[in-house]
Amino acid sequence: MKNPLIQILKKNQVTSKSESNRHAKRNWKKFNRRVSFSNTMLCLSLLFLFIPLFIIIFFSFNSSKDTNFTGFSFKWYEQLIFESGPLWRSLLNSLIVAFTSSLVATILGTLASIGVSWYKFFGRSYIQSISFLPMVLPEVIMGVSLLSFFSGIKLSLGLFTIFIAHATFCLPFVYLMVTARIDDFDYSIIEASHDLGANEIQTLFKVIIPAIMPGIISGFMMSVTMSLEDYVITSLVSGPGSSTLPLYVYSMIRFGVSPVINSLSFVLILIICTIAVFLRKGLKSFAAAH
Repeated sequence: MKNPLIQILKKNQVTSKSESNRHAKRNWKKFNRRVSFSNTMLCLSLLFLFIPLFIIIFFSFNSSKDTNFTGFSFKWYEQLIFESGPLWRSLLNSLIVAFTSSLVATILGTLASIGVSWYKFFGRSYIQSISFLPMVLPEVIMGVSLLSFFSGIKLSLGLFTIFIAHATFCLPFVYLMVTARIDDFDYSIIEASHDLGANEIQTLFKVIIPAIMPGIISGFMMSVTMSLEDYVITSLVSGPGSSTLPLYVYSMIRFGVSPVINSLSFVLILIICTIAVFLRKGLKSFAAAH
């Protein structure tokens, strides 16, 4: 007859081995998660994206124009602030075009998204399909088509034609982001507003727009970003005296990268990061409240 004490000891040994095996497997899985292929590719992608930015920031404090760092200096920031009038004028043109075209694109895209999503009319499916064309067409084709249109109606090229072109290619992005927000919208809220006596206009401004405001703000900010960085379409539809920041920067770097551009890049990075942080917090609180 086997001793019960020996059997208990053997069971404890088996249990301790199985527990240690489980701990070893868990630790190995955690290690695999840390060194997985997806994490490795994520790190490489982040390095690929951010290393050029750090290089630009580093050389914006270089005392010379050479690629070799010869000393720490703020002289390029002084030149940026006090001796770069044409650059600031081109930046002002870019900001004017970006905010006005984004505002128009946001209004039209929001109204189009509401109308196409909730109303049935002839050609609705065609509008849904055509609205994505500016997103998938190459910028060169869209720029040439807009240039042909402006030439056909005898419209002089300038800031106004740039404004029209930017509003045109930004509109589908606003439409897409607002539509994504509308898809999660609770339609019973609209029925409740009608039951309480609200008409269509009151329902639109007091119920629908506040509920989809995060999508509207996101579409507006994306439009501003796309307008500020666009070069191909802008170069095709711009005229004399309507240089934007991308056009001016390109005309400068044809003769070599100026450290003034590095300084401006660092200033813009700081401004954009600050705005993104505040908007992220604001949109989170706004979405939680609604």
